[in-house]
Amino acid sequence: MEYKLSCGFVVARRTDDGWATLLLRAYHHWDFPKGIREPGEEPMQTALREVLEETGIDDLQLEWSDRFFETGPYSKGKIARYYLGRTEKADVVMGISPETGQPEHHEWRWVSFDEAYDLGSPRVRQIVRWARQYLGA
Repeated sequence: MEYKLSCGFVVARRTDDGWATLLLRAYHHWDFPKGIREPGEEPMQTALREVLEETGIDDLQLEWSDRFFETGPYSKGKIARYYLGRTEKADVVMGISPETGQPEHHEWRWVSFDEAYDLGSPRVRQIVRWARQYLGA
């Protein structure tokens, strides 16, 4: 079976209470910013583009280089690859889908990694555990 690669970031930000991460909600599913790789695009390019399009965040610092975590197949043959990046920005501007003219997501939240774990599906919880290892969160 051929899989579609979806690429994104666990976006982390230091706060007075420790690390916070950005989750986006589409319907009742919470996830990190990500999207399908376009033809000819490198996975890191896709991940950076998707974060910008979905959140308006353009200052990701790649302190953890190009390390990534890839999920197993889900949702009709997708595999998601997540990188880890740090931002100083707290404000999020949800992007508009060119296909629908509406935001792709219904809500965004900066949450602790404990909250991200609680809000996430089993697939998202794997990513939370991986990101915590690097951040010590």
